[in-house]
Amino acid sequence: FLDGSANFTNLTFLPYYQHSLYVAASYILAYSFIFLLCMVGNVLVCLIVMENRCMRTVTNLFILNLAVSDLLVGIFCIPTTLVDNLITGWPFSNTVCKMSGFVQGVSVSASVFTLVAIAIERFRCIVYPLQPKLTLLVAKVAIVSIWVLAVAIMCPAAIALTVEKVPFHYMVYNDDFNHTLPLYTCYENFANPHLRKVYTAVLFAHIYLVPLTVITLMYVSIGVKLCSSAVKKIKVIKMLIMVALLFMLSWLPLWTLMMMADYGGLDRDQLDLLTSYSFPFAHWLAFSNSSVNPIVYGYYNKNFKRGFQAVCKTKPFCCVARLQCRMAAWSHSKWLERCHVFWFWAEFQLSKNSKV
Repeated sequence: FLDGSANFTNLTFLPYYQHSLYVAASYILAYSFIFLLCMVGNVLVCLIVMENRCMRTVTNLFILNLAVSDLLVGIFCIPTTLVDNLITGWPFSNTVCKMSGFVQGVSVSASVFTLVAIAIERFRCIVYPLQPKLTLLVAKVAIVSIWVLAVAIMCPAAIALTVEKVPFHYMVYNDDFNHTLPLYTCYENFANPHLRKVYTAVLFAHIYLVPLTVITLMYVSIGVKLCSSAVKKIKVIKMLIMVALLFMLSWLPLWTLMMMADYGGLDRDQLDLLTSYSFPFAHWLAFSNSSVNPIVYGYYNKNFKRGFQAVCKTKPFCCVARLQCRMAAWSHSKWLERCHVFWFWAEFQLSKNSKV
């Protein structure tokens, strides 16, 4: 309801739902698809690496770390971002605002730093084969350092992110002006507004630009070295290059939009257009990267391909389904119901196969 003392002409009314039913349905289907793909694929990667001793190499340990960070993106970021893109304003609490932004930033940072670590490890192993190879202990220390660095670089965002009420702005539910709600927004509230632009530029440099440069230099050097090497090694490098390339391309539109929003000098109408259509697509494309990595592993790496096939044909398949259900429950109750159906179907298939 509205305060009777407020000047009606100074108020701004916005629809509660940002999009039509068809546009909202397409967003829900698209985000649900990458969510389920992310859960299933990355859980399988974790199971394959952890349950097979022959898969516990330094490179695969980094790939396991990449899968864990992708799972965090799927669990904590995809559902909240979807709802935020469907509803005007921020519909969650201040804690969720901080948690979603912080976990998303930490997960993405950990993914980038892991890709850099993989590139450096492959560079040392192939370009300088006589040097001592990294041990599993060193790899574990590197992974811990990756997460510590990722948390450190996102601490300012966790502190600055807050939910505040937008003055004189209200949401109208189902075009009923007797049913209005105050508008809240989740944003980075720095003491000096200029610091927000500086922080965005620092993140862009440390999470995108510098890692892209390092990874490119590493793989160019590796490619030159492997011009006349064995096909098996070349396939491994192709897989790692594809993972890095997909990551950079997937996140490029979102970083471009964030830099445009901070430095482009856009007016209110242009910002509203970006928020309504461009940002939802850019977020979807960025989050989809967390779903495609297991597909790349299965296509390029025979060990992962055999692992996927083995898990899908044996009893751990039911375990994957149950684990997927639990993760889905943390994010969205409706997805839990779909997951139970998937679980029962999996057990039915296994029981049927055992009778044959």
